Order: sequence, then C-alpha cells, then structure tokens
Amino acid sequence: MSSSNLFEEKTVRTEQIFQGRIISLQVDEVELPNGSIATREIVRHPGAVAVLPIKGDRMIVVEQYRKPLGKSLVEIPAGKLDGGEDPLEAAKRELMEETGYTCPTIRHVASFYTSPGFADELIHLYVADELVPGQANPDEDEFLEVTEVTLDEAKALIREGRIEDAKTIMAVYAWQLYRLTGSYA
Repeated sequence: MSSSNLFEEKTVRTEQIFQGRIISLQVDEVELPNGSIATREIVRHPGAVAVLPIKGDRMIVVEQYRKPLGKSLVEIPAGKLDGGEDPLEAAKRELMEETGYTCPTIRHVASFYTSPGFADELIHLYVADELVPGQANPDEDEFLEVTEVTLDEAKALIREGRIEDAKTIMAVYAWQLYRLTGSYA
C-alpha cells in the first residue's frame, strides 16, 4: 500500500460557510490528480475523547438524548476537546463529569476519524479500569443517566439499536477483544 500523496487533491479555493461553537463548515474547490476540478464540503471539528470505563465485569455507560437523531442513545462517556486540550486530560475530565468516576491510570486504545469523507473529527479512545467513585458533574445542558452493563448486555443493546454510535460500538468490541486476548488492540 502506497503512503505517497499520489491521490492528493490540491486546494484551489476555500470558502468559509459557517463558524459555530463546535464545528465549522467550509467548501473547498480542489484540483484532482487528473487535473479536473471538484468541490469538497468539509466539516472542521476540534476532536474528541471517549472513555471505556470498566468496573469489574461491567462497563459504565450513559444514556442521553441526541437531537440530530431525535432519540436517546446509550454511549460511553465522551466529549469534545477544548482549544488545544490534551486528550488524556480531556478523557479524565469527561469520565468524571459524566459518571463521577476518576481513574489513576487511563490508557489509550486507539484514535480514529469518524467520517473522513467530509469531516476531520478525530476521536481518541481510552480505557479506564481502576475506577474510583465520586460525584458526577455534567455540563448544564447535559441530561444523562449513568448505568452499568455487562458485555452481553452491551451487545444486546447494539442489536436492539440502543447503542448505535461508532465510538461505543468500537469500545464494546475492543472490550470483547480484551476479554478474549488480554489486549484492546
């Protein structure tokens, strides 16, 4: 597999369409490798973190309403990075804010792009398995319920369509891999 920029698209022009609190949208005119011109709509995002909190034989999840989907989802704790914030520190912050738990050792599992065809959002996934209980402190606009599920229950929630986001599905299968092999990756 080639790692060169053989397929690179050179930006000819960029137009900023929207600048919001979380994302921005731009439209780029690009020159393709064959010399023709195309348009790319690009969502810019500061990046995010997600934490797989393991408590014995259960994972801690939160259920919250997701307006873009018009329904509630069961997810692992997660949140966006704040202006150049270190992902590990953000993971610790999100774990505490959403669940009340802290963890002395949070380990990186993987980082992945959510939708590289139109967005640059990069999520850093961590695992926390030495949980210390505390008091949750969600953001003022966050309403969520914290629960614990087994691996089998998490997989059932995926089948039922209650866990549908990529970060949580990836975390569930990373946890399953760990239980089978002793490694998250």
